[in-house]
Amino acid sequence: MQNSPEGKFILDKLKRELPGHLVYHNLAHTLDVYDCAVAIARAEQLEDAELKLLLVAALYHDSGYLIRRKDHEAESCTITRDALAQFGYSKSDIEKICMLIMATRIPQQPTSRAAEILCDADLDYLGRADFAEKGKKLYEEMHAEGLVEDEKSWDAIQLDFLKQHHYFTQTAINSRNAAKEAHLNALSK
Repeated sequence: MQNSPEGKFILDKLKRELPGHLVYHNLAHTLDVYDCAVAIARAEQLEDAELKLLLVAALYHDSGYLIRRKDHEAESCTITRDALAQFGYSKSDIEKICMLIMATRIPQQPTSRAAEILCDADLDYLGRADFAEKGKKLYEEMHAEGLVEDEKSWDAIQLDFLKQHHYFTQTAINSRNAAKEAHLNALSK
């Protein structure tokens, strides 16, 4: 899907146009979410028709950051609707993709298996060894935008977020929960 015309379109656009201060919500994050979605979808045995829409949603899910942070999911859907219509997607499929994208809004509220997979892929790093590295990038990005004052307040935000977060798919629960709990315990100290 990354090499499809619609995939190349959005990946090139993100590479060219995302603001430089977005050191977390950048092209690398989009590709990470895409790869995680592939892995989780395979483990969850998602059907091919749903998989295609899921992977498009993974590529477009944070494209709204091209416009703004607040309500970026809605902006992502605007970009998705405009772009995918040019690539021959039906209105029905475009709306399914937008439903997947909107499920990633915090607090996440997936309403389908594919949405659960995308939500888990989007926050996969919470239960990985690169948690601290990814968290530092998110802190830097939010600090640059004036959304977090200092590292102490960031730690409090992360702690609260980890306490409230849960994975949806059995795959993510089995592979990420233990490490996520370890990160939560480390932050609690």
